Amino acid sequence: MMKRRFSSAGLVLGPLMLLLAGCMPGAPKGRMDVAPVSFSQLPGWEGEDHTALVNMVRLECLRIAHLPAGTSLGGAVTLPYGRDMKDWKNVCVAASSVRSNRTEARQFFESWFQPYLVQQDAFYTGYYDPEVSASLTQGGEYQIPVYARPKDLLRGRDENGELEYGHWVNSVFRPYDDRATINSGSLEGKGLELAWLKSPVDLLFLQTQGSGRLRLPDGQQVFLGYDGRNGQPYVPIGRVLVKRGLMKSEDVDAQSIRDWLANNPDQVASVLEANPSYVFFRRTQRTADEGPTGGFGLPLTPQRSLAVDRRFVGYGMPVWVNISGKDAQGRFVTWSRMVFAQDTGSDIRGAARGDLFLGWGEKAARIAGDMKNHGQMMVLVPLPEAKQAGEQPVVGTATEVMAAGAGQTAR
Repeated sequence: MMKRRFSSAGLVLGPLMLLLAGCMPGAPKGRMDVAPVSFSQLPGWEGEDHTALVNMVRLECLRIAHLPAGTSLGGAVTLPYGRDMKDWKNVCVAASSVRSNRTEARQFFESWFQPYLVQQDAFYTGYYDPEVSASLTQGGEYQIPVYARPKDLLRGRDENGELEYGHWVNSVFRPYDDRATINSGSLEGKGLELAWLKSPVDLLFLQTQGSGRLRLPDGQQVFLGYDGRNGQPYVPIGRVLVKRGLMKSEDVDAQSIRDWLANNPDQVASVLEANPSYVFFRRTQRTADEGPTGGFGLPLTPQRSLAVDRRFVGYGMPVWVNISGKDAQGRFVTWSRMVFAQDTGSDIRGAARGDLFLGWGEKAARIAGDMKNHGQMMVLVPLPEAKQAGEQPVVGTATEVMAAGAGQTAR
């Protein structure tokens, strides 16, 4: 039987523990094929807003400074540095002294970071902070509950360091009730209802995105944040529709799924319950101009925050995204900029997999729904000491770079 470490969602500790779930010691690490590159090989690097990027690093440094000693940030063992809190100490000290000067900000990155190209095709999708109509009381058209996390839902890590959710059933740790069981009323009467929605489809999109904004009848907004899931496997609804022959794979996106569900109300329950995974929420305090809190514990920044698989890219890591291809209208587009690994997702798996946070509102929803792009991923690894001006990156094969992961610096 696998050994597990557990925590429960207490009134005070629950949100905090969940916030740190991805940063706990023992987080799993993977191996990925990487090779060092120079900053000149990052398309569009010269035109970036380096001053704004330094400010992002400073915020991350504040977050890292408040993590428990010994916290692992995650990341592949083939990246030679940056997986542990202490790896960021000198970088954070240097960031604190950078003036609001574009040249100095650019030099900071080129001195204190080494880019590594992930040597496989990267795949990017997008997500956003949805807004749905809701009521704090049940009645009329508001009949679909949004549930808080049950008190007996536990979070632990198995012997491989993988995060899992569930509860004890006759001394055996099992996943919590699946979607169909919850929809049948298994959580009724437990006082877990946070709000009521008009449609199970609205709930689906809240759960898929992992956060959201509830627009109440009087116009006020209530903000929700992710607070765990039931531990059941996640099955994408698009995959269900394709498997049942109800939609072609090339036609699947967020809007087409929503349209199909709207046009086939008699099949909504069957299709949605084919995904047994269920997400729970908590109310959060933030303003309308703030993004939801990501797994790293920082508010997500539109077009600057990235959800990653932490086995390969650790929290806080700057990541250079390079995408080129056609958008939903068939227009050729390129998108190259620095983002920061600040979140995770149940469907974000793999060494070169990224999910870009695109903000909130109709435009963000539309772009996120359309985004299915391939490209490149470069991970910027913090260095233990600054490179001298003009110093070149390590040169070697990916195998040699991987061997350096045993503790050598990136230089």
